[in-house]
Amino acid sequence: MQTIGETCVQGPIVLCLAAAVALAGCAVAGAGGAGEAAKAVPEDRVVKGTASDAYPWNIPLAEAPLDDDPLTSPRTLWFREGKFGMFIHWGVYAVPAGVYQGKEVPGVGEWIMEKGKIPIPEYEKFPPQFNPVKFDADQWVRLAKEAGMTYMVITSKHHDGFAMYDSKVTEYDIIDATPFTRDPMKELAEACARHGLKFCFYHSIMDWHHPQAGGDQFEQYRQNYLKPQVKELITRYGPLGILWFDGEWIKEWDEAKGGDLYALCRTLQPSLVVNNRVGKRKTTDGDYETPEQNIPAGAIQGRLWETCMTMNDTWGYKADDDNWKSDQDLVQKLIDICSKGGNFLLNVGPKADGTIPEPSIQRLRQVGRWLGHNSEAVYGTTQSPWTKHPFNGRCTVKGNTLYVHVFEWDGPVRLPGLKSRVKSVRLVDARLGQVRHTVETEGDATVLVIEPPASPDLVATVIAVECDGPPKVEPTAAVAAGALVAQAADGRIVLPAAKAEIHGAKAKYESGGGKDNIGYWVDENDWVAWTVKVEKPGTFEVEVTYAAAPDSGGATYEVYAGEHKVSGKVEATGGWTDFKTVRLGTLDIFGAGTVTVSVKPQTKPNLAVMNLKAVTLTPAK
Repeated sequence: MQTIGETCVQGPIVLCLAAAVALAGCAVAGAGGAGEAAKAVPEDRVVKGTASDAYPWNIPLAEAPLDDDPLTSPRTLWFREGKFGMFIHWGVYAVPAGVYQGKEVPGVGEWIMEKGKIPIPEYEKFPPQFNPVKFDADQWVRLAKEAGMTYMVITSKHHDGFAMYDSKVTEYDIIDATPFTRDPMKELAEACARHGLKFCFYHSIMDWHHPQAGGDQFEQYRQNYLKPQVKELITRYGPLGILWFDGEWIKEWDEAKGGDLYALCRTLQPSLVVNNRVGKRKTTDGDYETPEQNIPAGAIQGRLWETCMTMNDTWGYKADDDNWKSDQDLVQKLIDICSKGGNFLLNVGPKADGTIPEPSIQRLRQVGRWLGHNSEAVYGTTQSPWTKHPFNGRCTVKGNTLYVHVFEWDGPVRLPGLKSRVKSVRLVDARLGQVRHTVETEGDATVLVIEPPASPDLVATVIAVECDGPPKVEPTAAVAAGALVAQAADGRIVLPAAKAEIHGAKAKYESGGGKDNIGYWVDENDWVAWTVKVEKPGTFEVEVTYAAAPDSGGATYEVYAGEHKVSGKVEATGGWTDFKTVRLGTLDIFGAGTVTVSVKPQTKPNLAVMNLKAVTLTPAK
């Protein structure tokens, strides 16, 4: 059994990024063994910070009491400032790479055991074929840092039960069950320490391989296997940033067990940050929320949060998945997340030989190039003062500076409702030249007008607006900034899910795969609203378009227009994408002007309220 060396045990080593990061000149997918000479970092790949070239990599881990507030605790400072991390799903599922018995298995690569209905004895044939001789921890970490990532989260054990580290609890691990004689987790922990990234573990509560991981023997599994493995990870791999749990949806797991596991983690390493999947994803579980494969419509109030997302359609490597997001899309997603106060955990799925797929490498390097010139507008920022933006882009804030990220220019950008005095305006990427602006008066507030630069950045042009204090916006600025839904010429008011303002931590907007709706509505305290500019008041027929699975009907809700309301009850429609439209009755809107229309659940007897696609108000005849 191997143990980690003194370098990592003593804590991460902080290195100045511009001086110390050496990036491999060759593609990581074709890399050789550890210790290979690295080339100097090209200037346009250096991700520069505002405080120093090493910011925010130089923020240390900090211990804190068990009952601290994650929103403000020194323990979570590095997480709140760092913004961008690398997720790595790597395991023996990379051997079949999505194919079993000559046939492609639908779904994500790491679920092939379940989706392909592979018996345990058959699945156990994959570890002897897993020999990642091209794995190089330093090159993986250099790539993450080149991309501007500040932390790394890797699968120590996924749902298939195979331990990707040298475990003393089982021989179903990378040392004892594969030809590979090294502990890659040890090497990655040490590499992260050398390069200043926070090293973190993903660990699955659910286990398809262990005979006691389900049913009435689960307590033996929890006490004699799950907790001992978690203890190994915390005590043998040096200071960790995060323990990222998953698989908590099994019926054997509950909040009490989650609380016990959280306490174990924080007792062994008081500086650890733990995600909400340690419990049952409730707002009282763990330290932060974990939206998956989506970005919330707005900030999650009262909680830290982190969106995890794939670059293509799979987490674990799948040979035939070529549906890659563009580097422009990834940068804009990072900006969108930061504008709402969240973090972005972007996934790579390495191959069985230990290399990272070339399309992942290319995209990470492009993201890093953009960050190399615009990082001050990402790291250490907080959410935008606008909930909706009047231009194609987003805003972030740091101190007295408002950062305006423009994705696409369609004439000048107008920012209404500013209560803070503008002192200066500049392009963050000085290569783009100068930017012209004017300030107009609008009541007690101002409208900042920014002209397009001569050569805008096609990914995102960032303008830094320095104010005389923290940027403040009129309370009505959300309406002025594009949240307003206009009434059609025929008097109809159509309120789509995509334009809803979501209030709560669970409900979120979903798109793709037949979805264009508010989903994950599992908390009856969550609600949604639209701000409508009514030109033609009167009496309106109210229709709601929704879907609900057979076991999720029965929720009751109310649709409000101002103080007037009409009630409805959700009926099962056949599935979560089987939408139907129902008429609820009539609502009166007596005067012209702005009106808030909202949908508020009253009861939720089953899994979720509904998947809400739209609310339509039609003038009554």
